[in-house]
Amino acid sequence: MATYSRLTRVSAPLSDVWEFHSRVSGLEALTPEWMNLRIESVTGPDGEPDPDVLETGAEIEMSMQPLGLGPRQRWTSVIVARESDEDSATFRDEMRGGAFATWIHTHRFVADGDETIVEDEVEYELPGGPLGRSASPLAVVGFEPMFRGRHRKTKALLE
Repeated sequence: MATYSRLTRVSAPLSDVWEFHSRVSGLEALTPEWMNLRIESVTGPDGEPDPDVLETGAEIEMSMQPLGLGPRQRWTSVIVARESDEDSATFRDEMRGGAFATWIHTHRFVADGDETIVEDEVEYELPGGPLGRSASPLAVVGFEPMFRGRHRKTKALLE
């Protein structure tokens, strides 16, 4: 499986960065406009619609239409792990339906004084069986500008 990661230092306390990333509004704010993201529904682990915080078990149904081309692509993401303490926080979401054969996205946040180190790590595999697996490392061409933009936007919104 291929892996992509990006690390950024944000001049904001861990608590602010964690709170921002714990809500679906953070996902909406960080998704590039050209992806044309639409949140179709958010369900909490107990079945509650539109929970304030994305806890373990929360499910996000969304659709995207990159660059406005082609039909909308549906994507289901489930928060499969979430933990935090005063020095660090992590959550992991997995795609349960969407454009990739595998998509596991780990979000890590580490306090460093009044700043926070933000890391995104994605383990992924393109569809298409053996051919998709062999082509997966090439997806960095699309991931790099998207995650660079997400990290730049995180800094702009939180610093």
